[in-house]
Amino acid sequence: MRTTTLALVAIAGVSLAAAAEAGNRRHYNDGGIVTTYSRHGNGEISGPIRRARFGWQVQLPSGSWTDCRRSCEETLRVQSIDFFENQDTLVGYGTLANQC
Repeated sequence: MRTTTLALVAIAGVSLAAAAEAGNRRHYNDGGIVTTYSRHGNGEISGPIRRARFGWQVQLPSGSWTDCRRSCEETLRVQSIDFFENQDTLVGYGTLANQC
């Protein structure tokens, strides 16, 4: 009985993790362009994306490529046009904590 319960709990945990990962997965086209809009009135920006070894990457205005976090649009926004929009604190300074 106990072994069956533990097995069911393990299966449920794996299923929830897979569902959460699938929900965060975006469908992009390799070589496509993403556009994002500032949350602070700084305009909009577009950048190319590419498939990398461990997921997607977006090209920043500086020309460097960075790994996409939650989405390539949010990563581009936080790492470029809204980089300094952090309510004068270093929390979320161009990081995942500053994303929607």
